[in-house]
Amino acid sequence: MILCANPAAQFRSYQSEIEEAVLLVMRSDRYVLGAEVELLESEFAEYIGVCSAIGVANGTDALELALRALDVGHGDEVITVSHTAVATIAAIEAAGAKAVLVDVDPQFYTLNPLQLESVFTENTKAVIAVHLYGQAADLDPIADFCSKYNIPLVEDVSQAHGAKYKGQRLGSIGDIGCFSCYPTKNLGAIGDAGLITTNNSDLASKLRMIREYGWCDRVSRYVGRNSRLDELQAAILQIKLQHLDADNGKRRKIAEYYTSQLDGYPIQTPSVREGAEHVFHLFVIQVDERDAILEYLKERGVFAGIHYPNPVHLQPAYQGRLRTASNVSVTESICNTIISLPMYPELSLNETEAVVGSLKSYF
Repeated sequence: MILCANPAAQFRSYQSEIEEAVLLVMRSDRYVLGAEVELLESEFAEYIGVCSAIGVANGTDALELALRALDVGHGDEVITVSHTAVATIAAIEAAGAKAVLVDVDPQFYTLNPLQLESVFTENTKAVIAVHLYGQAADLDPIADFCSKYNIPLVEDVSQAHGAKYKGQRLGSIGDIGCFSCYPTKNLGAIGDAGLITTNNSDLASKLRMIREYGWCDRVSRYVGRNSRLDELQAAILQIKLQHLDADNGKRRKIAEYYTSQLDGYPIQTPSVREGAEHVFHLFVIQVDERDAILEYLKERGVFAGIHYPNPVHLQPAYQGRLRTASNVSVTESICNTIISLPMYPELSLNETEAVVGSLKSYF
């Protein structure tokens, strides 16, 4: 059986280091927001290339708290995409704002900056650029739009830890970067965890307060809530961070193998944006007869995935109440043709050969 993602395999890769780090935490006297969190924040900030990183409970919270820190709330609108994890939209609504959705481009599946002007209103207070599948969004025109209207740019880097855009790490380019460290991510905890990055020291200070009831010396200066990162996850993420670039390199090698072996077949393999460094959180192909191919792979022990089977604006909880651009045809069509092939650093050559062989035999 070949899984689409396999976080347990990564635990086994670094098991002795992780177990030692966890044991040290368990023998300490601090289990939430302690020295391990502070060390992770320092190391992650240095890695991304920003002045501050803030540990939070999960990636959804990272986005919500980022918007709260930017004073985005009730009556405000935030532009983003519908071809994303529901978490992006859920976080906007948790902050009290409304999500306004534009299409993605057909080659890279990220926010189409050409549609930003068409949905802008006086209530637009931020843009969330989702770096999907490990690929950077087209940040230059998005940043130009945000600068033109003096609104903040939030990067959703939940699927692109370590990726770069024109030499800069994602999460260091916008006003705030938000990361999920869910176990399947490129930088994954063994449980829920999240990180926020910024070069604005005032925002960083505010975020540290908002994540814990808005406290400053246990007095609430802001309306906050509980989104604390625990010491166990911070210790685990420190270990994983040391190996992140090497693991991303393994992902790229797997992607290169898939791409070369599937050339010439009726399969659209991922493109890499010029000037960007892809980290292949997912390897997403497009095919006709998608459902038949998924079933064929499953019969041969290959468990591929779909990211994502339904645009957020067409899901029951959101249908009919989210404003979209007049044309989101790419978003609404690719959900019927995309497949996420197995992708994780520990995927063996025999396993990648089996995935490719199954696809070739189908055609």
